[in-house]
Amino acid sequence: MPIIEKEEVIKVAHLARLAISDDQVEAYTQNLSHILEMVEQMNEADVEGVEPLANPLDSTLRLRPDIANPDIDREAFQAVAPSTEKGLYLVPRVIE
Repeated sequence: MPIIEKEEVIKVAHLARLAISDDQVEAYTQNLSHILEMVEQMNEADVEGVEPLANPLDSTLRLRPDIANPDIDREAFQAVAPSTEKGLYLVPRVIE
């Protein structure tokens, strides 16, 4: 017995603005039911005391020091910019 009914699949497809033909509804119903069954199985797992993972490889990002670089020549960069004023780049307004 499917966890999700055909009518629910049709309703969700309509709300998501997805075009699903009548012959695809049965396949989507079965696939979504299998996914929901898997989620139910996962919810039954005992995870008491298990710390959440941000990365399954337990790796960390290599960060560089946050140091200002005084060697940047602002005037050279701004010389090729389309429009600048008082050391700032001027850009077209994108929000009315």
